Amino acid sequence: MMDYGVWGWGWMIFGSLMMIVFWGGLIALIVLAVRGLTGAGKRGDGPPAPARNEPAALDILKNRYARGEISGEEYEQMRQTLLQ
Repeated sequence: MMDYGVWGWGWMIFGSLMMIVFWGGLIALIVLAVRGLTGAGKRGDGPPAPARNEPAALDILKNRYARGEISGEEYEQMRQTLLQ
């Protein structure tokens, strides 16, 4: 009968973890090599970012003036600030 001693199970767990680390590292290196050779993953190569449909600051200012939220003086002051 085999006697694993005090460290028997510890070495088995350590060996299993090292095998997972080894294969994970090898797979990561292969993925990085393929991405490097094909040029994938470089900035600007991916799909374009979705267009933002947010109104510009000047449009918001015009809308606030049209709704009467701000006076003509405030509108002109803010418009000059935005156009600087």
